[in-house]
Amino acid sequence: MSTPHDFDFLLGDWDVHNRRLTDFLDPDGGWEEFPATSHCRSLFDGAADIDEMDVPDLGWKGLTLRLFDPEARRWSLHWSSSRSGRLFPPMYGWFGPDGRGEFLGDDTHDGKDVRVRFVWSGISATTARWEQAFSVDGERTWVTNWVMEFTRREPV
Repeated sequence: MSTPHDFDFLLGDWDVHNRRLTDFLDPDGGWEEFPATSHCRSLFDGAADIDEMDVPDLGWKGLTLRLFDPEARRWSLHWSSSRSGRLFPPMYGWFGPDGRGEFLGDDTHDGKDVRVRFVWSGISATTARWEQAFSVDGERTWVTNWVMEFTRREPV
């Protein structure tokens, strides 16, 4: 089960290589790649954190607030972008004993209902991987449409 310190690995400063489908529902569509930086800090003695991702080449910033629910022993993840200024529907999930985190939620994309999955994996002191996938068929199939490779920034 998850603990209040599952996301401690993400604290600090990161370079982020983004790769995402230009059409989130078309697995055969083209991919775009772009750099970003991220800064994450802890709140509530580790039971929450907030990070801001800066994507200067595309002219926007993103923000994620993560909250640990001690009764349910799970996390809720809340994303917002400077492009909309609104919170997207939350994602809920936890980390398994293998260190892999999986989070699920419901949203819409281009007017279609989608099931959304975030997966955190490849976690080490200097690296982490996040990926997003959408399902439009009740989780029978998934289209991975966004991958972020995190590399810890060297202290200046």
